[in-house]
Amino acid sequence: MGTTITDPLVGQLVDGRYQVVSRIARGGMATVYLAVDRRLDREVALKVMHPHLAESSGGADFVARFRREARAAARLTHPGLVSVFDQGLDGETSYLTMEYVSGGNLRHRLAARGSLAVGEALDLADAVLDALSAAHRAGLVHRDIKPENVLLTAEDRVKVGDFGLARAVTEVTSATTGTVLGTVAYLAPELVTRGASDARTDVYATGVLLYEAITGRQPFTGETPIQIAFQHVNDDVPPPSDIADWLPTEVDALVGALTARDPDDRPADAAAALALLRRTRDELDEATLARRVDVEPSTPVLPADEDDDESAADEAAAAGDAPTSKIEALSRGGTVALPIGLGADPASGSPTPAPRRRRRRILVVAAVLLATALIGGGTWWFQTLGPGAYTTVPSVESLTEDQARQALDDAGLDVDVEQAFDDAAAAGTVFDSSPGSGERVRKDGTVTLTVSRGPDVVAVPDGIVGALQADAESALTSAGLTVDYEDAEYSDDVANGIVLALTGQDGGDLAPNTSLKRDTTVLLTVSKGPEPVTVFSVVGATLDTATAQLADAGLKLTSEEVFSDTVPAGSVVEQDPVAGTAAHRTDTVHVTVSKGPEMVTVPNLRGKQYDEAKQILEGLGLVADRQNILGGIFGTVRDQSVGADTQVAKGSTVTLTVV
Repeated sequence: MGTTITDPLVGQLVDGRYQVVSRIARGGMATVYLAVDRRLDREVALKVMHPHLAESSGGADFVARFRREARAAARLTHPGLVSVFDQGLDGETSYLTMEYVSGGNLRHRLAARGSLAVGEALDLADAVLDALSAAHRAGLVHRDIKPENVLLTAEDRVKVGDFGLARAVTEVTSATTGTVLGTVAYLAPELVTRGASDARTDVYATGVLLYEAITGRQPFTGETPIQIAFQHVNDDVPPPSDIADWLPTEVDALVGALTARDPDDRPADAAAALALLRRTRDELDEATLARRVDVEPSTPVLPADEDDDESAADEAAAAGDAPTSKIEALSRGGTVALPIGLGADPASGSPTPAPRRRRRRILVVAAVLLATALIGGGTWWFQTLGPGAYTTVPSVESLTEDQARQALDDAGLDVDVEQAFDDAAAAGTVFDSSPGSGERVRKDGTVTLTVSRGPDVVAVPDGIVGALQADAESALTSAGLTVDYEDAEYSDDVANGIVLALTGQDGGDLAPNTSLKRDTTVLLTVSKGPEPVTVFSVVGATLDTATAQLADAGLKLTSEEVFSDTVPAGSVVEQDPVAGTAAHRTDTVHVTVSKGPEMVTVPNLRGKQYDEAKQILEGLGLVADRQNILGGIFGTVRDQSVGADTQVAKGSTVTLTVV
């Protein structure tokens, strides 16, 4: 807690946007903080590069490379990769902001449990390789795969983090100091010997990680990092079954393929490694997958402020002044600086005097020559006449499995068959063999055929169009497809957040059950619901005109008729909502339409007394006007201005002539 309290960055505002809450971890290259993005009101992981990286002799080059790697990492979109949101420079401080993953990491889990069940370890490596395959397709190499960088969410999903930084630092330090930075337990041999890295370097580190997850220990140990690095260069990673003899040969073969010392012997990238891992998993029974190597767990290390790879060696190397002749030991997940070209045995003691070395060399050469002479004749017989005679593997590529079996049987060779997806080879045909066609093999040897299962295709799920966006994306991802988005569109018929269309990269609609290659990117178009509109006035317009005008704006109309003394029949008297109201297309505007004034029938009033006639007219909504003749002394209606049974508008005046 003390480091968090005294860290000068805690509580500060970085770049006017990121409020630093607490320190999560500190390493030799960067410090990671929990921060709040005040602009978007969300938690982020803020990774701040140590100042010495930019201040070293290669500092300007590092900053440029760091920014380039950050931009490339930010373009990666995969559910198994920690998203990079932003990168920037605040004064002299270079930083990255990334998705904040609140769970622990694989190092914590192994510390707590010792090892993982075989199936769980394979699933974890599957998730790591699946995420790395997205990066490798984009031309990016992680360069620092290790348990500390395999994050586990609260829902136990795997996310690979920390793209870009290790590569940016290594490119500068290797050029300026002749050293390479990395976590020694997971360094590929070519990194140690040449400082070179490509997709196969990540495959090697993932193989070591898989070995550790299954066995609970790292394949190589030593008193110093140099001793461990020497073993990576000169020794094969031992089979996991050396630790637990019940582990099947398929697991040994998988780990051996991923960690082959020669990069050319490894899968070409994470996608190829993933295909190999999945084939291996399919060959294992459920009992084996559920079994776990019995390892005593170590004390879990779960502090909030974990110095997971901090050391003087890191910082010196990153600053450009690392020694090239000695390495300091670090924690098992720590970063070290190694001299490129390392290959001498670090375990040897003081140098042997030259004369003594020469005498020993002479004795060794003499012994070798003697042994060669003794066994030479036996070797000649064994290889030319005996069972060690070799033959040439016949050409089997493009043959059907039965045809290839027959060809190998004719050559006296045994056959094993593996199946794998292949985009070019027709299903059921051979596209590879081991040993390959034309290679030498013992006459009683075995050739493994790889038979094509055709392209690795998946079916487009049903029910995507019309589903909620989150449900559609989940279904497509679960089916093995990658999801991207077209711009959202307004729709009069589809509610906000509902998928309008599912299309391919060519823009064509994708029907359910369409077959696509795994990891193909499909595009979703999501509805924004009806488009916003502003209600305008249709008062005074005829009903037909009002209906047409509102329909043109995407609005619906309902109406009712009312009598009106002021508005002509057939015209709109009033509307709801009124003009200027905010609405959306497909909303309804209710109008009242004039039927004109209300009409009444004038009765026959002749012969009636005026008062009675007046009362009748007023009851009908009419006005009585009296006109007397001869003084109107009798009060009797003699005539009326509007004839009986005539219709007039309410409110009209009827003149009554009274005598």
